[in-house]
Amino acid sequence: MTKTLTFGAVHMTVAFTVAYMLSGSLLVGGAIALVEPAINTVAYFFHEKAWERVRATRRDTAAPLPA
Repeated sequence: MTKTLTFGAVHMTVAFTVAYMLSGSLLVGGAIALVEPAINTVAYFFHEKAWERVRATRRDTAAPLPA
């Protein structure tokens, strides 16, 4: 859990820094640092669901035919 929390902190820091450097605005930097990781988390959830389907399809395709 500690690794997850520290990664989240790093992610938010990078998002804030990049947004602030591009916009020059603390408000924009802060908003992006909060919103982007949240959206990315939802996108990752659906990414994992899609890969579960790919793996299931590969398992079904690779299964030997019954004798």
